[in-house]
Amino acid sequence: MTTTALPTPETSPDTAARWWRGAVVYQVYVRSFSDANGDGVGDLAGVRARLPYLHELSVDALWFNPWYPSPQADAGYDIADYREIDPKLGTLAEAEQLIAEARALGIRTIVDIVPNHVSSEHPWFREALLAGPGSPERTRFWFRQGRGVGGELPPNDWQSNFGGSAWTRLDDGDWYLHLFAPEQPDLNWEHPDVWAEHEDVLRFWFDRGVAGVRIDSAALLVKDPELGQVDDGPAHPFVDRDAIHDAYRRWRAIADAYDEPRVLVGEVWLPDAERLARYLRPDELHTAFNFDFLACPWDRAGLRRSIESSLAAHEPVDAPTTWVLSNHDVTRPVTRYGRQDTSFSFETKRVGTPTDRVRGTRRARAAALLAMALPGSLYVYQGEELGLPEVEDIPHDRRRDPMWHRSNGIDPGRDGCRIPLPWNGEAPPYGFSPDGAAPAWLEQPADWAPLTVEAQSGDTRSMLALYAAGLRLRREAPWGDDSSIRWLPSTNSVLAFARGEQFVCVVNFGPEPIPVLPGHDVLITSNDLEGGVLPQDTTIWLRQADESDQVNRKE
Repeated sequence: MTTTALPTPETSPDTAARWWRGAVVYQVYVRSFSDANGDGVGDLAGVRARLPYLHELSVDALWFNPWYPSPQADAGYDIADYREIDPKLGTLAEAEQLIAEARALGIRTIVDIVPNHVSSEHPWFREALLAGPGSPERTRFWFRQGRGVGGELPPNDWQSNFGGSAWTRLDDGDWYLHLFAPEQPDLNWEHPDVWAEHEDVLRFWFDRGVAGVRIDSAALLVKDPELGQVDDGPAHPFVDRDAIHDAYRRWRAIADAYDEPRVLVGEVWLPDAERLARYLRPDELHTAFNFDFLACPWDRAGLRRSIESSLAAHEPVDAPTTWVLSNHDVTRPVTRYGRQDTSFSFETKRVGTPTDRVRGTRRARAAALLAMALPGSLYVYQGEELGLPEVEDIPHDRRRDPMWHRSNGIDPGRDGCRIPLPWNGEAPPYGFSPDGAAPAWLEQPADWAPLTVEAQSGDTRSMLALYAAGLRLRREAPWGDDSSIRWLPSTNSVLAFARGEQFVCVVNFGPEPIPVLPGHDVLITSNDLEGGVLPQDTTIWLRQADESDQVNRKE
């Protein structure tokens, strides 16, 4: 791996105010990041202790998965109280301290908001259960009578994202809607209390220094009041309904009212890029995750199509594209890219081989540099920078994900990408917890010693070294102020584009090595050059050595 330092550009006040347009956001899954108190669960004190590591990695913001009190039916996405911190993770005072300490290092904080549903232990739902059928308390949710002579059938055939019916029946005969687990009842966004509560929650966290929120399941809030079937025409009964935009316009007005405007980031799973872009109009969300890019296999044509369509869809609304390779819901890139079958899927049962891991690591390195070179913001999921593979052989009795349990083991679930991070040492818990601590809440593999932060920090060829060098160069912006790309002529196995006057990124997907562009200096490569040529599954960043040179490419 080769790297070349660049001069650091000056940052204007306007650029600082629009930091989110090109930010590197590091996703912190707190339970698996670092455990300071030795109970086997990551906590806020553990994150605070690791802030120097995140600072050295050149990240601009931290996105925290839900850190609120929760029964943990869905890893914290079943929230019982939005204005507190889960006691296993810390306290509200610790969260405020973490926000301040991170900001002192130039790192902003983004927190998760889950507006589609709450926990079944949330005070509102408990009140609804006590109040009984037909009560005002139940109108904050989707309580309905069932079909059939005795109401024994669900109100409709909607299915949960975790498998099975989206309806659960109570002993009093009412059914309630949950698009996820039964412990996550859906809120009714036609109710004014729901609007007012979430607006107050936004202000609560913004007032504590949070720079923005990530909105979970952002396209699911509004439902068809008639409970129409999924195949009842072009308007989906509970995904991407037009009325949802009114809520986000209200949220944007709140975010913009702060001296430093807060940022709204949407988790919007939509196959239609134009529909997704509607969420990014100037008076709505600032950015939305680019799941099309994340879901694309390691394929030159597919990745180019994804990049082109993403940039084209975002341009009319002047929103930056986000580039994401992984998160807490999907198979890790090293494993995903390593399979011979490069199709993307949440559901795969085949355990990877050592050959798969070598291939996958090589491709994951190349994909990382490709994503870093694209205009827009970049999200890095914890452990991605260490090249952690998916853990696929978790004992059945240790699995926590409701996707595993509700599918009776057909869906492997998401536990494999949520294994606690390895920091140092030769055996579990690899510094995740103090010596003699309780076992980690998800067991770490016995062969992760070479993947620890400590082991990789001393290896210039490691994945961690690649991420550190790549993110540092990205911050230095070798492409200048140019926020566009120009595709360069190439063969069917090569992806090549330029940014600015001098920067070029080239990815070789094919088995034939290709020569490096003449008249260019090498800034960084994802893997070593072989005899001065670019080998398969390798990305290179180049800078034109002489501005008078013309970029020529050998077909």
